[in-house]
Amino acid sequence: MSVRIIATALALTLASAGVVSAQTPTRIQQFKAWGAYSYKSGNSTVCYVLSVPTTKEPAAVDHGDIFFIVSQRPGQNISYEPQAMMGYPLQANSKVTVTIDGKSFVMFTKDKAAWVENAAEEPAMVAAMKGGTNMSVSAVSGRGTKTSYSYSLSGISAALKQIETCK
Repeated sequence: MSVRIIATALALTLASAGVVSAQTPTRIQQFKAWGAYSYKSGNSTVCYVLSVPTTKEPAAVDHGDIFFIVSQRPGQNISYEPQAMMGYPLQANSKVTVTIDGKSFVMFTKDKAAWVENAAEEPAMVAAMKGGTNMSVSAVSGRGTKTSYSYSLSGISAALKQIETCK
């Protein structure tokens, strides 16, 4: 998937999730499997890193556009907030499980997105991502389909370093 398609799809996904107004993010730089991006939100800048899965299961299902994002919003005192964005509505009141080299984290769901259930675990999850090699995300669609995604963590540390001074 080209970077422009990813950025545009993400902008539309975030806009539909009520996260941002529909504006195209700017790609800062690509770091292997992870890209660093930014966009303006009011008077502040939001920066984030994003990756797409290397595999999607079940293979015969249309998953839509799937992303894993870690955002930084200095104006809102948010530092490295992980988020899973799906191309379909998630099952109401379901959980998404993120497993990084054997360590699991639970995310709560709303519509097409999921966030870390216990915000105090966000730094541990980001640290695991930085030190890890592989990450998997398991979810259940609104139709009850069990889905899973594999991500490469190659480049995540450099991408996060790129956005740590986001202003």
